[in-house]
Formats: sequence, C-alpha cells, structure tokens
Amino acid sequence: MNENINVSASPHIRNKLNTSMIMFMVIIALLPATLFGIYNFGIRAALIVFVCIVGAVASEFIYEKLMKLPVTIGDLSAVVTGLLLALNLPSSIPWWIALLGSVFAIIIVKMLFGGIGQNFMNPALGARCFLLICFTARMTNFTYDGVSTATPLAVLKSGGSVNAWDMLTGFIPGTIGETSVIAILIGAIILFIFGIIDGKIPFAYIITFVLFLILFADQGRDPYYLTCQLCGGGLMLGAFFMATDYATSPITDSGKILYGICLGIMTGIFRVFSSSAEGVSYAIIFCNLLVPLIENITLPKCFGKGGEA
Repeated sequence: MNENINVSASPHIRNKLNTSMIMFMVIIALLPATLFGIYNFGIRAALIVFVCIVGAVASEFIYEKLMKLPVTIGDLSAVVTGLLLALNLPSSIPWWIALLGSVFAIIIVKMLFGGIGQNFMNPALGARCFLLICFTARMTNFTYDGVSTATPLAVLKSGGSVNAWDMLTGFIPGTIGETSVIAILIGAIILFIFGIIDGKIPFAYIITFVLFLILFADQGRDPYYLTCQLCGGGLMLGAFFMATDYATSPITDSGKILYGICLGIMTGIFRVFSSSAEGVSYAIIFCNLLVPLIENITLPKCFGKGGEA
C-alpha cells in the first residue's frame, strides 16, 4: 500500500486557518490603529508604515533568493512584522532608521533562526529594542502638533498630571500605533471574533500588571493613575498583538496564563522601579526567552508506556 507521510516539526496542531489567512486577519485588526496613527501624526506616519512594510518584505525576499530557499512572502508574515514595527516607532524617526529596523527584524531575528515559527523573540519588538539601543535620542523624540514633547507616561512618572481621556482616544504624543486605546481594542475584538487569539495571555498580563501597581506603586490605589498606566505606552498594543504571537508564546493553557503573569510582573518592574516610563517591549522579549522553560513545566504528563501510570 502506498502511503504519503507528512513529516513536520512539533507541535502537531492543525487549524482550518492557514498562515496567510491568520496574517491577513491580523493586518485587518491592525488597520484601526494604523489609520488613526496616520490621522493623528500625518503623512509622515504613512511614510514610516510604507518603508517598514516594504523593507520587511524585500528583506525576506532577497534573503530567500540568496539562500536558494522557497520564497515565503506570500504568507504575509513579513507584512505583519513590518506593520507592527512601524506602529512601534515615532512618526519623527528618519526613514532610513525605520528601514534598518525592518531589515534587522527579518534577517537577524527571523530568518537566521529558521524563518516563521522558529524565531526566539517577536521580530518587530526585537528590532524596536535594537533601534532603542542604537538610536536612543531619535527613538524617544516624540513630536505632536509640530512640537517635541514628552509622552503622558513620562509626564506621569515625573510627577505631572495627564489627561486620561486623551490617552484613551489617542490625541497624545507617542509611537504611531500605541496612542489610541479605542482603536487598539477595536482591532483586538476582531482578533477575538475570528478566533485568532484567546484571552488567556492578554488578560493575565493586564490583571497582573494592575495588581503589581496596586502593591508596589506609590499611587497604585488611585483609579485615575491605574487608568493612565493602562492607556499609556504600548501596553494594550503589546498585550493583544505582540504578546500573543504564536511563535513566541506558550501553547499550553496554563503556560499562557503563567506567561501573562510574567509579562505583567516584568512590565510593572520596568515602569515602577526603572528610570524608563515604558517597559512593554523589553518585558515581552525577555519573557519570550522564558517560553521554553514555561512550556517545559506546564506540558501535561504522559500516560501509558514510558509515562506515568
């Protein structure tokens, strides 16, 4: 009898949605934040989005051609990486820095480790942290209405007052895609409706972060302060769109919850005890490195021969 056996790497989980369909839905879900960012920051934001997407797709295409590998740009994962990177950059960033970030995300973080599904950290966030280290001044220079100004979280950390409503709607300085919580939540609802993500990681992340602030922040019991912390920075964008990345998050249910708890604690440490007002990007890539350990301690025990009786 002739049998075709398809050999693939674990985990052997099947879904009716293929990679390109999942990535397309993520792109659709990111459109509200993207369009609001362009509306909020102008044509400069549209340029950065274009450069990042084109840079990511071109980097993957050129690398695979040079290495004589199958071209995989059709799965749209490079588009998602470029778009996520753009949404994590200030609109004032020079275009060549955005392009460098896209190349780093695809070549260094993704392709050198085997391509989609094999990367050890989120490529977009890996590139953002790389750019933060190399170009700190430019990456933390936020311009709004033609004026360079601090983000609301930086103002809050320095003891100033901020407007929580502006932070919720998004009419504040920040990166292109992080300012409007409403736009991000619309995108998150789209992901939930189509079953692209579930709530274990983002909700464990957000709840743990709030509890950490209540326990350790000086103003942690102030509801207004907590609201500003939740609406500020990249917390919502990170929780729903980057912490839930399939390749860099646990596959077990208990592992997802533990992962979310680690994210909440790490973000709380960065925001409360470090000199930085942010911390979401570093928290996510640090916890990406913990995923193998989390999966090792949360995998169900085997039963039968060679397992537990």
